Amino acid sequence: MVALRKQVYQQLFARADATHGLTLFNKAIIIVILAAVGVTIIATEPAMFQPHREFFIGLEMLFGVIFGVEYLGRVWSIVEEADGQPAWKVRLHFVFTPLALIDLVVVVASLMPFFFSDVALLRVVRLIRLAALAKFGRFSTALRELVRALLARRYELLVTMALAACLLLFGASSLYWAERHVQPEAFGSIPRALWWAIITLTTVGYGDVSPITPLGKLLASVVALGGIGLVAMPTGIMASAFSDAMQRQRDAANKDGPDA
Repeated sequence: MVALRKQVYQQLFARADATHGLTLFNKAIIIVILAAVGVTIIATEPAMFQPHREFFIGLEMLFGVIFGVEYLGRVWSIVEEADGQPAWKVRLHFVFTPLALIDLVVVVASLMPFFFSDVALLRVVRLIRLAALAKFGRFSTALRELVRALLARRYELLVTMALAACLLLFGASSLYWAERHVQPEAFGSIPRALWWAIITLTTVGYGDVSPITPLGKLLASVVALGGIGLVAMPTGIMASAFSDAMQRQRDAANKDGPDA
């Protein structure tokens, strides 16, 4: 039983043997994830789903069984990382990790047709299975490196978010002050004006709401110009983090290359 558990662990967890890349089982799971997401997307089209409803539900149940077996296998074999800790404690800690919770949500959503026949409920649950895309995080070394790089720059990102919040509040407050009497529906309160501030700062500019007074236009110009710099700041931070992550990947590959 111990030998079988070790084999299951090596097949399910990419980190068990990072030097040899993904196992055959993990590659198969990736294909199943893509298929499940594809079926979920296609099933939202009534012209495709209604004539073949039983077929789609059957596929959904099959995906649920596969994901369920994978989930149980991970919970069972994670004990290989116990390192002297009680098995129950290791399993409990794993169950409450973000990716394990996502796995559980996907499994439950995929198996819902076994227990419920409410079409409206199943239609909503079907969309939840798109969370299966998050499972790719455990297979992607590059994604993990990028997350690590972004976490290393969390202070810069938090400062940028704080500046964005201040500019949003300034924009909404100033337009409320300048336009509340002439456009009460759009700028009659600061919460209402926040919609305009968000659209302006993100440079989306739907055009559904805009200032009409000279003072309002002047203040809006200041907010719009500030938004240009504010959008550029997190973009630069994330681009730098991505570059650092990819450089680490290249350095690791070059280091391992001569020894391979």
